[in-house]
Amino acid sequence: MIKVLVAGAAGRMGKQIIQMIAETPGLTLAGAFEASGSKTLGRDVGELCGLAPMGIQIEEGLSAIINRGEVLIDFTFHKATMEFARIAAKHGRAMVIGTTGLSAAEESELRELANSSFPCVHASNMAVGVNVLFKLVEKTARVLGDDYDVEIVEAHHRMKKDAPSGTALTLGKMAAEGLKRNFEEVVVKERNGIIGPRTDAEIGIQSIRGGDIVGEHTVYFAGTGERIEISHRATSRNNFAKGATLAAGWVVGKPNGIYTMFDVLGLNTF
Repeated sequence: MIKVLVAGAAGRMGKQIIQMIAETPGLTLAGAFEASGSKTLGRDVGELCGLAPMGIQIEEGLSAIINRGEVLIDFTFHKATMEFARIAAKHGRAMVIGTTGLSAAEESELRELANSSFPCVHASNMAVGVNVLFKLVEKTARVLGDDYDVEIVEAHHRMKKDAPSGTALTLGKMAAEGLKRNFEEVVVKERNGIIGPRTDAEIGIQSIRGGDIVGEHTVYFAGTGERIEISHRATSRNNFAKGATLAAGWVVGKPNGIYTMFDVLGLNTF
């Protein structure tokens, strides 16, 4: 049995992941933690997540439980994620990171830590369907080429902290890869006022925030007289939790370094 640790255990994703671990053969929950000051500290994880009591309490911080597990699943916040990665590096523990919003400097540090000290699956979205969408967008962009404008619209719940979503950014990068463009040079994340006509090269990303939308992404390939729309709509966080547990079972024992869900799902040759 692979022993799993869960960060942000009292949050929406943390609870979903814990429930998914309980349903997944070959995985067992070894520890769960929250930040200092959380009202859930000391509570039984199972009861908190609507399951039978597990005899595992919510602990304060990763350091308190790092020696109990083999892999940490983290869907928290980018600054917290980097602290967890530094601790994981010191102890040689694998990580599965679904946190979005990491800066370029944080991405670079994470890669350095993983390359030297632990295997890590890092993905902006771990749902199986979304990762298939990534590949479809890349291939569609490659086939259609420069005759079609690429626009991305993403929608999430009102509590989401970052925009555009990490998934939308990855979709833009996949389209740019298919079109052989430098994503950072062509991405347009907002439009306002008299901005003039759209350029041929740009890839637009627009964000919607409201209610309890779990996550919706549509990529438009708009040509003259026609358009293609490729969409993914998540109606449950179970999709993300399932992907995270797949990744946790896959990454333990792998060589140090950064991996993606393409590696986990065998999509690199797709």
